[in-house]
Amino acid sequence: MPKLVSWNVNGFRACLTKGFAEFFAFIDADVLALQETKLQPGQVDFSPEGYVSYWHSAEKKGYSGTAVFAKREPLSVAFDLPEHGKLGFPKEGRVITLEYEDYYFVNCYTPNSQRELLRLEHRMDWEEAFRAYLVELDKLKPVILCGDLNVAHREIDIRHPAANRRSAGFTDEERGKFTELLAAGFTDSFRHLYPERKSAYTWWSYMGNARANNSGWRIDYFVVSDRLRPRVRDSVILPEVMGSDHCPVMLELEEA
Repeated sequence: MPKLVSWNVNGFRACLTKGFAEFFAFIDADVLALQETKLQPGQVDFSPEGYVSYWHSAEKKGYSGTAVFAKREPLSVAFDLPEHGKLGFPKEGRVITLEYEDYYFVNCYTPNSQRELLRLEHRMDWEEAFRAYLVELDKLKPVILCGDLNVAHREIDIRHPAANRRSAGFTDEERGKFTELLAAGFTDSFRHLYPERKSAYTWWSYMGNARANNSGWRIDYFVVSDRLRPRVRDSVILPEVMGSDHCPVMLELEEA
């Protein structure tokens, strides 16, 4: 049974000092994806035995970045979106796609709209291009998307929805784009299994004792092509795992 894990580590070097290697060994994932690694090539040596590793760094130092560790070598690996530069997107290391025989595995760190929504327009452009990319992949074979998608989709996915109506990550625009993605043939695996589960969050601010109070947001996801939905055995949030302001999320699939 394939076990897939995703975690925004908010700085991989810092997370390494907080038990990441022990978690990696314990969880024994078939594929483990990271977001917000904040690394440049050569800044860290983490090459776990039995895994192939793929790193994608932002041009800006100490910013963004993704990585994937996989037990099985993929057929191909792609970085960013097709026509990334022509679309006007900066090189921020946000997408890694692994192609396997029966599915695509896509690791994404979605751009944040930032305070005062300064980057909301960029975010909307990104959402359109990224959805189009996923739809094209889905025409070829099923897609498993994971990562920090920087949106709490429904009011149940955030502790204080009314107070955050125009906050980055909970605007009508961002939530609407996630709805459009699902309507294009994709399933939020956690809400598929647990449609009304409350207080299930994956990110907590470092401010105001938010994590201890579980005053959080669910913004980290496993999203799958609708035709993979019957294979979803479990979609799990792991809030007990520390080391970042996010916690890992995990998808377990039945064998094909």
